[in-house]
Amino acid sequence: MIMNKLLTFTLAFLFISCAQNTEELDKLKSEKEYVENNVEMYVSVWESTFNEKNIDLVTSENFHQDVTVVTSNGNVTGLDEFKAYYANYINGFSDGEFAVINAFSQGDDLVKHWSFKGTHDGEFMGIPATNRSLDLTGTTIVKMKDGKVLQEEDFFDTYSFMKQLGLVE
Repeated sequence: MIMNKLLTFTLAFLFISCAQNTEELDKLKSEKEYVENNVEMYVSVWESTFNEKNIDLVTSENFHQDVTVVTSNGNVTGLDEFKAYYANYINGFSDGEFAVINAFSQGDDLVKHWSFKGTHDGEFMGIPATNRSLDLTGTTIVKMKDGKVLQEEDFFDTYSFMKQLGLVE
């Protein structure tokens, strides 16, 4: 009788433990898939946008309507303004080449290490063409929400950028 109760208790305990482990494993798998999908979408959209020279690939399918880019001159908010901001790179560097060197994510936080090369042959952020070459690397910190980009903040060597374009000594 005691052995039957002990066996029943042990089996129940093992069943509950396995069920909890399965739930935890399913949750981890789901979180991993969410993060991988965010990184894959993000890299694909930005590489396609810059390399196809088509800012219209940035859509509400992957970016929130109130997406924000944080800049030292103030934030740029809203999908149309966001697109106009990044269109400067496409318009200012007609031969621009953009590549994601590495991207990784945890939850809704994503980091992208990137490179951008091109000739400044068009107006860029109000700066007339200098016809000088640019070779720049930087990092972008991204906030995602519900599988869409909510905020970006780019970090790169501004002095090197300005020097390569001949705007500073």
